[in-house]
Amino acid sequence: MNSLPSHAPQSEQPSLLLVDDDEAFLGVLAKAMRKRGFAVSTANSAESAFELAQLDAPEFAVVDLKMSGNSGLVLVRQLASLNAGTRIVVLTGFASVATAVEAIKLGATHYLAKPVDADEIIAAFGKQSGDANMELTSNPLTIDRLEWEHLQRVLAECGGNVSETARRLNMHRRTLQRKLSKNPTKP
Repeated sequence: MNSLPSHAPQSEQPSLLLVDDDEAFLGVLAKAMRKRGFAVSTANSAESAFELAQLDAPEFAVVDLKMSGNSGLVLVRQLASLNAGTRIVVLTGFASVATAVEAIKLGATHYLAKPVDADEIIAAFGKQSGDANMELTSNPLTIDRLEWEHLQRVLAECGGNVSETARRLNMHRRTLQRKLSKNPTKP
């Protein structure tokens, strides 16, 4: 089982793979995680991250959900297949229930919405189970948010294929692309 780092010599530091196509965010997060005792490697795409992981499977990984090329969900599945013990936290600026569920099903340890800091990520690595005492909200989702969640769920069922998603929803492909390009509305 992976343990969270204490300040140990570099050869004993737990390995951490950070994957995000935002170079500035990646650099800042890498620096913060090194300060917290991780031996950090970085990649700006799911494809390059998987190549790194095949050489040496990381103990921990932080994966952005939405990147050009393969999505973070594809990478989560690949990392989990290399080493089921890798603790994976998925980050996204486009949080939805559908993608959170899929990330966990594919092997992620936790799912966090951006903006997020290094301490929140480390706390997520340490989560072993859900929180039954989590406060339940009585605020229903807006119609726009429900639509966005539904689009995301069907898109995930179609493996990210926009054309197939549009067919299943009986929607024009361009209309679906326009709706998907918008940021999600507040819940």
